[in-house]
Amino acid sequence: MDNNSPASGGFKGGLGSLFGGGNPEYSNTELAGVPLTGMSPLSPYLNVDPRYLVQDTDEFILPTGANKTRGRFELAFFTIGGCCITGAAFGTLNGLRMGLMETRDMSWSKPRNVQILNMVTRQGASWANTLGSVALLYSVFGVAIEKARGAEDDLNTVAAGTLTGMLFKSTGGLKGAARGGLVGLAMSGLYALYNNWDHLKGRSPSHY
Repeated sequence: MDNNSPASGGFKGGLGSLFGGGNPEYSNTELAGVPLTGMSPLSPYLNVDPRYLVQDTDEFILPTGANKTRGRFELAFFTIGGCCITGAAFGTLNGLRMGLMETRDMSWSKPRNVQILNMVTRQGASWANTLGSVALLYSVFGVAIEKARGAEDDLNTVAAGTLTGMLFKSTGGLKGAARGGLVGLAMSGLYALYNNWDHLKGRSPSHY
């Protein structure tokens, strides 16, 4: 019996059409001459039009009118943590210096090592606590002033720095608070000037 008879082929084609598999088969030679007019080249790896992978807009969504910088509340954690780490590092170096100076007449032995280690840990913790407290006060004042004014500018920075200096040195009386306020005003003013240096020179700022 001939399996390649026309009747057998028609039967197979009928079943193929019934189950969706009866489409005519084309060879690669026949498809080579088919024009691909109007079709975009696809990536052989992603099978996606490469034009859709181009980022012409921002990679994040912001509310209308919001800027691309983080607010004072988000920066508060970084500020406090950075000041604590900076204070601990500076205090460690200062404690090592003081320990070596105080024990310079002692020979290298266990008591001298213990005394130097105690000085290092004491100074590191003290400086970390001091700078961390200053950063905490500055962040609290900055967030409170921003919420009260409803605006974020350099005036908030200067005001927060001044109030931080005054409160931190308030235990020394009015003179101590005044000196602390002046120091805070000077430091926050220099920081605001640094942030606006490009603007003052007539150039667009390179950072946010």
